[in-house]
Amino acid sequence: MQKLNFPSYSFRLKNSENKVSIFDEIRKKFIILTPEEWVRQNVVRFLLEEKKYPKSLINVEKVLNVNGLRKRYDVVVFNPDGSIFVLVECKAPEIKTAQATFDQIARYNMTLKAQYLMVTNGLNHYFCQMNFENEKYDFLRELPDYELKNTPI
Repeated sequence: MQKLNFPSYSFRLKNSENKVSIFDEIRKKFIILTPEEWVRQNVVRFLLEEKKYPKSLINVEKVLNVNGLRKRYDVVVFNPDGSIFVLVECKAPEIKTAQATFDQIARYNMTLKAQYLMVTNGLNHYFCQMNFENEKYDFLRELPDYELKNTPI
């Protein structure tokens, strides 16, 4: 798979019926390895290993309802109280992270109310902190580490 703009991680891969699958530590099963899944799995490792978010607070690819439509988020990190800390939108490396991607994650976040957003295609990463009072998001250089998440950046 393509080299992404993440540290190098080791993954469990398997080949079955001419399809390569990658083991998802969160869902605890093998998932067919598409370019978007490659980005998603690298994001999960980044959250676990670099940001030190507990595995028990991470959720991958779940359905949510947005304005009566069934949508699916890529990665969510919960706070211990069940509220959402980070919402991540992953795109395949060949997909440019354009305004439409930010509009998509902002729509999802109207329902989810995450404190932080991350948009990535594996090559370019964008981080935002929600400003619900002023109905906007402020761009950041990076996400807070888990230990530091209760202190302002």
